[in-house]
Amino acid sequence: MAGSLAASAFFPGPGSSPAASARSSKIATGELLENLSVRGIVAKPNPPPAAMQVKAQAQALPKVNGTKVNLKTVNPDMEETVPHSAPKTFYNQLPDWSMLLAAITTIFLAAEKQWTLLDWKPKKPDMLVDTFGFGRIIQDGMVFRQNFMIRSYEIGADRTASIETLMNHLQETALNHVRTAGLLGDGFGATPEMSKRNLIWVVSKIQLLVEKYPAWGDNVQVDTWVAAAGKNGMRRDWHVLDYNSGRTILRATSVWVMMHKKTRRLSKMPDEVRAEIGPYFNDRSAITEEQSEKLAKTGNKVGDDATEQFIRKGLTPRWGDLDVNQHVNNVKYIGWILESAPISVLEKHELASMTLDYRKECGRDSVLQSLTTVSGECTSIGTEKQASAIRCDHLLQLESGADIVKAHTEWRPKRSHTAAENA
Repeated sequence: MAGSLAASAFFPGPGSSPAASARSSKIATGELLENLSVRGIVAKPNPPPAAMQVKAQAQALPKVNGTKVNLKTVNPDMEETVPHSAPKTFYNQLPDWSMLLAAITTIFLAAEKQWTLLDWKPKKPDMLVDTFGFGRIIQDGMVFRQNFMIRSYEIGADRTASIETLMNHLQETALNHVRTAGLLGDGFGATPEMSKRNLIWVVSKIQLLVEKYPAWGDNVQVDTWVAAAGKNGMRRDWHVLDYNSGRTILRATSVWVMMHKKTRRLSKMPDEVRAEIGPYFNDRSAITEEQSEKLAKTGNKVGDDATEQFIRKGLTPRWGDLDVNQHVNNVKYIGWILESAPISVLEKHELASMTLDYRKECGRDSVLQSLTTVSGECTSIGTEKQASAIRCDHLLQLESGADIVKAHTEWRPKRSHTAAENA
């Protein structure tokens, strides 16, 4: 019995009340030793006042989520309030690390995004060049304008943009003009009425004048507009300028006609199509009639006895040379024409003007040859050779004999980029 009492002093039972635990503690510390008899049996103490008694039938404190809670008796006089709280430990006082980590990550991402926007914001007014390259319609809807930056992969050996690069800019602005005006159907620049009739645009003629070539990193501004060309054609002109200086880089004009997509035959312009594009016609011309006639004049005919004649055979289209209309893109013809130009001309001269007359479309199974006739050559002055202007006539044809493109080009001696800027 004594052993049980001693053990209960240190290890109270689950049903023991706090008062009983306190009593056991007193027994353990010797405060109630005087109540023990010689035999070790607890002597009966004097009973406390009735008001201080606690019902023996009191139950053990219930638990909610592992934590003891207090219960109140029905009689307020018999109320016993004993607060119980979870023990405070270092782990319990730590914050919710998952929420803290999520908050830090959100702040970091927001700061990074803001820094990126600030870092890409233009620092100078001249850097505000159509940031996303979408272009816009100006001058009461009659002109479309789009800006480009010359990329490193768009320059040639002389560190200036190639003629193919500039021609690609012209084609891009033409298509974006149709799309921005809301006239783009399901074809390559075709309007909704053209798409209904399986009609597509094909280029018939292009003339261009190049005053200077932009260099890597230069910003160029391209303006384009359309006009009527006879009863069944449409003329499209371009004016390319240096965005910073405002100097003219290139002027170009072109004539487009309609072809049936399935029969591959030329077609008249339906009245419904004319009603679609007619409101956008602009009588402004990028190249005057006098300049156009001068550009159209050819020198020696290809095949005649000329000073020099060059030929390049075995040219075949690659899959990447085809456009969505399943024929070779018109810009690719320029590269093929220049394939037969002598390297001496390409090294010492730059293209100043070009006239292209498209005769027949070219498919992916075609095999072509390029012919170039050169009139004019380097002139000797003293011990040094000085390059003079050169005129060339070109013919791109199938090896079977059908003509694809006839062209006439004029070349001037190369100038450095600085000299061209100061000219």
